[in-house]
Amino acid sequence: MSEEMLKEISSIRSWAEEDRPREKLILKGSAALSDAELLAILIGSGTRGESAVDVCKTILKNTGNNLNELGKLSVSDLKKYKGIGEAKAITIVAALELAKRRRTAEVKEKEKISGSKDVYEYLHHLADLHNEEFWVMFLNRANKIISTQKLSQGGITGTVADIRLILKSALDNFATCIILCHNHPSGNLNPSAEDKELTQKVKQTAKLLDIAVLDHVIVSDGGYFSFADEGIL
Repeated sequence: MSEEMLKEISSIRSWAEEDRPREKLILKGSAALSDAELLAILIGSGTRGESAVDVCKTILKNTGNNLNELGKLSVSDLKKYKGIGEAKAITIVAALELAKRRRTAEVKEKEKISGSKDVYEYLHHLADLHNEEFWVMFLNRANKIISTQKLSQGGITGTVADIRLILKSALDNFATCIILCHNHPSGNLNPSAEDKELTQKVKQTAKLLDIAVLDHVIVSDGGYFSFADEGIL
Protein backbone atom coordinates (compact mmCIF):
# COMPACT_ATOMS: atom_id res chain seq x y z
CA MET A 1 0.00 0.00 0.00
CA SER A 2 1.45 3.35 -1.04
CA GLU A 3 2.35 6.06 1.43
CA GLU A 4 -0.26 8.33 -0.18
CA MET A 5 -3.03 5.78 0.40
CA LEU A 6 -1.95 5.28 4.03
CA LYS A 7 -2.13 9.02 4.60
CA GLU A 8 -5.62 9.13 3.06
CA ILE A 9 -6.87 6.30 5.28
CA SER A 10 -5.35 7.96 8.33
CA SER A 11 -7.04 11.20 7.35
CA ILE A 12 -10.45 9.54 6.98
CA ARG A 13 -10.14 7.92 10.41
CA SER A 14 -9.53 11.35 11.95
CA TRP A 15 -12.74 12.82 10.58
CA ALA A 16 -15.81 13.18 12.75
CA GLU A 17 -17.95 10.09 12.16
CA GLU A 18 -20.82 12.12 10.69
CA ASP A 19 -18.49 13.72 8.13
CA ARG A 20 -16.82 10.58 6.85
CA PRO A 21 -19.37 9.73 4.12
CA ARG A 22 -19.26 13.31 2.82
CA GLU A 23 -15.48 13.48 2.72
CA LYS A 24 -15.25 9.99 1.25
CA LEU A 25 -17.58 11.07 -1.56
CA ILE A 26 -15.41 14.12 -2.29
CA LEU A 27 -12.21 12.07 -2.35
CA LYS A 28 -13.39 8.87 -3.99
CA GLY A 29 -16.65 9.71 -5.77
CA SER A 30 -20.23 8.66 -5.02
CA ALA A 31 -19.79 5.14 -6.46
CA ALA A 32 -17.33 4.31 -3.67
CA LEU A 33 -19.96 4.77 -0.96
CA SER A 34 -22.25 2.05 0.37
CA ASP A 35 -26.04 2.48 0.31
CA ALA A 36 -25.96 3.24 4.04
CA GLU A 37 -23.30 5.91 3.58
CA LEU A 38 -25.25 7.59 0.77
CA LEU A 39 -28.40 7.62 2.91
CA ALA A 40 -26.38 8.98 5.83
CA ILE A 41 -25.42 12.01 3.75
CA LEU A 42 -29.12 12.65 3.17
CA ILE A 43 -30.10 12.58 6.84
CA GLY A 44 -26.99 14.45 8.00
CA SER A 45 -26.86 13.21 11.60
CA GLY A 46 -27.73 10.23 13.74
CA THR A 47 -28.70 9.91 17.39
CA ARG A 48 -26.71 10.24 20.59
CA GLY A 49 -25.90 6.54 20.54
CA GLU A 50 -25.72 5.89 16.79
CA SER A 51 -24.06 7.57 13.84
CA ALA A 52 -26.05 8.51 10.76
CA VAL A 53 -24.52 5.49 8.99
CA ASP A 54 -25.65 3.17 11.79
CA VAL A 55 -29.20 4.54 11.64
CA CYS A 56 -29.29 3.99 7.90
CA LYS A 57 -27.87 0.47 8.21
CA THR A 58 -30.80 -0.36 10.50
CA ILE A 59 -33.33 0.99 7.99
CA LEU A 60 -31.72 -0.92 5.13
CA LYS A 61 -31.52 -4.12 7.15
CA ASN A 62 -35.26 -3.95 7.84
CA THR A 63 -35.95 -3.61 4.11
CA GLY A 64 -33.74 -6.58 3.26
CA ASN A 65 -31.02 -4.23 1.96
CA ASN A 66 -33.28 -3.78 -1.05
CA LEU A 67 -33.57 -0.24 -2.42
CA ASN A 68 -36.81 -1.14 -4.18
CA GLU A 69 -38.34 -2.01 -0.81
CA LEU A 70 -36.88 1.15 0.70
CA GLY A 71 -38.55 3.15 -2.08
CA LYS A 72 -41.94 1.85 -0.97
CA LEU A 73 -41.66 3.37 2.51
CA SER A 74 -43.71 6.45 3.22
CA VAL A 75 -42.74 9.41 5.38
CA SER A 76 -44.78 7.87 8.20
CA ASP A 77 -42.96 4.53 7.82
CA LEU A 78 -39.54 6.19 8.02
CA LYS A 79 -40.46 8.31 11.03
CA LYS A 80 -40.86 5.11 13.06
CA TYR A 81 -37.07 4.78 13.14
CA LYS A 82 -35.16 6.40 15.98
CA GLY A 83 -33.33 9.44 14.69
CA ILE A 84 -35.59 9.96 11.66
CA GLY A 85 -37.87 12.96 12.00
CA GLU A 86 -40.23 14.33 9.42
CA ALA A 87 -37.61 16.47 7.63
CA LYS A 88 -35.20 13.55 7.27
CA ALA A 89 -37.95 11.19 6.15
CA ILE A 90 -39.10 13.68 3.51
CA THR A 91 -35.52 14.03 2.26
CA ILE A 92 -35.16 10.26 1.81
CA VAL A 93 -38.53 9.90 0.04
CA ALA A 94 -37.73 12.83 -2.26
CA ALA A 95 -34.27 11.47 -3.16
CA LEU A 96 -35.65 8.02 -4.00
CA GLU A 97 -38.41 9.57 -6.11
CA LEU A 98 -35.79 11.51 -8.08
CA ALA A 99 -33.91 8.25 -8.68
CA LYS A 100 -37.08 6.68 -10.11
CA ARG A 101 -37.71 9.67 -12.32
CA ARG A 102 -34.15 9.62 -13.61
CA ARG A 103 -34.56 6.01 -14.69
CA THR A 104 -37.82 6.88 -16.47
CA ALA A 105 -36.23 9.94 -18.07
CA GLU A 106 -33.44 7.81 -19.51
CA VAL A 107 -36.02 5.71 -21.36
CA LYS A 108 -37.96 8.80 -22.43
CA GLU A 109 -34.82 10.22 -23.99
CA LYS A 110 -34.62 7.15 -26.20
CA GLU A 111 -38.22 7.78 -27.26
CA LYS A 112 -38.27 4.47 -29.09
CA ILE A 113 -39.31 1.28 -27.31
CA SER A 114 -37.05 -1.52 -28.47
CA GLY A 115 -38.14 -4.29 -26.10
CA SER A 116 -39.73 -5.36 -22.85
CA LYS A 117 -36.85 -4.01 -20.77
CA ASP A 118 -37.60 -0.47 -21.98
CA VAL A 119 -41.25 -0.92 -20.97
CA TYR A 120 -40.21 -2.18 -17.53
CA GLU A 121 -37.84 0.75 -16.95
CA TYR A 122 -40.41 3.26 -18.16
CA LEU A 123 -43.20 1.94 -15.92
CA HIS A 124 -41.04 0.59 -13.12
CA HIS A 125 -42.82 2.79 -10.58
CA LEU A 126 -45.71 0.31 -10.70
CA ALA A 127 -43.52 -2.16 -8.79
CA ASP A 128 -43.72 0.08 -5.71
CA LEU A 129 -47.53 0.12 -5.53
CA HIS A 130 -49.59 -1.87 -3.03
CA ASN A 131 -52.55 -2.10 -5.40
CA GLU A 132 -52.89 -3.14 -9.04
CA GLU A 133 -52.96 -0.60 -11.83
CA PHE A 134 -53.43 -1.17 -15.55
CA TRP A 135 -51.51 1.05 -17.95
CA VAL A 136 -51.29 1.25 -21.73
CA MET A 137 -48.41 2.62 -23.76
CA PHE A 138 -49.40 4.14 -27.11
CA LEU A 139 -46.83 4.08 -29.92
CA ASN A 140 -46.55 5.17 -33.53
CA ARG A 141 -45.28 3.01 -36.43
CA ALA A 142 -41.68 3.71 -35.45
CA ASN A 143 -42.37 2.40 -31.92
CA LYS A 144 -41.90 5.90 -30.50
CA ILE A 145 -43.97 6.78 -27.45
CA ILE A 146 -46.98 8.97 -28.07
CA SER A 147 -48.27 8.74 -24.51
CA THR A 148 -48.83 6.40 -21.59
CA GLN A 149 -52.07 6.28 -19.63
CA LYS A 150 -53.41 4.60 -16.51
CA LEU A 151 -56.74 3.12 -17.52
CA SER A 152 -57.79 1.39 -14.31
CA GLN A 153 -56.89 0.95 -10.67
CA GLY A 154 -57.91 -1.93 -8.46
CA GLY A 155 -57.14 -3.56 -5.16
CA ILE A 156 -54.34 -5.75 -3.92
CA THR A 157 -55.41 -8.81 -5.91
CA GLY A 158 -56.64 -7.39 -9.20
CA THR A 159 -57.99 -4.68 -11.44
CA VAL A 160 -60.39 -4.64 -14.37
CA ALA A 161 -59.39 -3.26 -17.77
CA ASP A 162 -62.11 -2.28 -20.24
CA ILE A 163 -61.19 -3.24 -23.81
CA ARG A 164 -63.38 -0.46 -25.21
CA LEU A 165 -61.53 2.19 -23.20
CA ILE A 166 -58.16 0.78 -24.27
CA LEU A 167 -59.04 0.94 -27.96
CA LYS A 168 -60.81 4.31 -27.70
CA SER A 169 -57.66 5.77 -26.13
CA ALA A 170 -55.56 4.19 -28.88
CA LEU A 171 -57.71 5.83 -31.54
CA ASP A 172 -57.70 9.17 -29.70
CA ASN A 173 -53.89 9.06 -29.66
CA PHE A 174 -53.67 7.96 -33.31
CA ALA A 175 -51.60 4.99 -32.13
CA THR A 176 -50.73 2.16 -34.48
CA CYS A 177 -49.22 0.00 -31.73
CA ILE A 178 -49.98 -0.49 -28.05
CA ILE A 179 -48.30 -2.21 -25.14
CA LEU A 180 -50.31 -3.36 -22.13
CA CYS A 181 -48.79 -3.23 -18.66
CA HIS A 182 -49.94 -3.91 -15.13
CA ASN A 183 -48.37 -4.78 -11.79
CA HIS A 184 -48.63 -7.70 -9.40
CA PRO A 185 -48.18 -6.36 -5.83
CA SER A 186 -47.85 -9.96 -4.60
CA GLY A 187 -44.53 -10.28 -6.42
CA ASN A 188 -45.76 -13.27 -8.41
CA LEU A 189 -44.89 -12.63 -12.05
CA ASN A 190 -46.88 -15.48 -13.53
CA PRO A 191 -49.84 -14.21 -15.62
CA SER A 192 -53.26 -15.29 -14.41
CA ALA A 193 -55.86 -16.91 -16.65
CA GLU A 194 -57.63 -13.55 -16.70
CA ASP A 195 -54.44 -11.79 -17.81
CA LYS A 196 -54.05 -14.21 -20.71
CA GLU A 197 -57.70 -13.96 -21.71
CA LEU A 198 -57.68 -10.15 -21.65
CA THR A 199 -54.50 -10.02 -23.72
CA GLN A 200 -55.95 -12.21 -26.44
CA LYS A 201 -59.23 -10.28 -26.51
CA VAL A 202 -57.44 -6.94 -26.84
CA LYS A 203 -55.14 -8.35 -29.51
CA GLN A 204 -57.98 -9.76 -31.59
CA THR A 205 -60.17 -6.66 -31.32
CA ALA A 206 -57.29 -4.26 -31.97
CA LYS A 207 -56.40 -6.15 -35.13
CA LEU A 208 -59.78 -5.18 -36.61
CA LEU A 209 -58.72 -1.54 -36.19
CA ASP A 210 -55.26 -2.18 -37.65
CA ILE A 211 -53.66 -1.64 -34.25
CA ALA A 212 -50.93 -4.05 -33.15
CA VAL A 213 -50.55 -5.25 -29.57
CA LEU A 214 -46.77 -5.56 -29.20
CA ASP A 215 -46.60 -6.89 -25.66
CA HIS A 216 -48.20 -7.24 -22.26
CA VAL A 217 -45.71 -6.67 -19.46
CA ILE A 218 -46.36 -7.62 -15.84
CA VAL A 219 -44.27 -5.67 -13.34
CA SER A 220 -43.33 -6.51 -9.75
CA ASP A 221 -40.53 -5.64 -7.36
CA GLY A 222 -38.85 -8.89 -8.40
CA GLY A 223 -38.63 -8.02 -12.09
CA TYR A 224 -41.03 -8.37 -14.99
CA PHE A 225 -42.79 -10.87 -17.24
CA SER A 226 -43.21 -10.22 -20.97
CA PHE A 227 -45.86 -12.02 -23.02
CA ALA A 228 -43.88 -11.28 -26.18
CA ASP A 229 -40.58 -12.57 -24.77
CA GLU A 230 -42.28 -15.77 -23.59
CA GLY A 231 -43.96 -16.32 -26.95
CA ILE A 232 -47.50 -16.33 -25.61
CA LEU A 233 -48.78 -13.09 -27.10
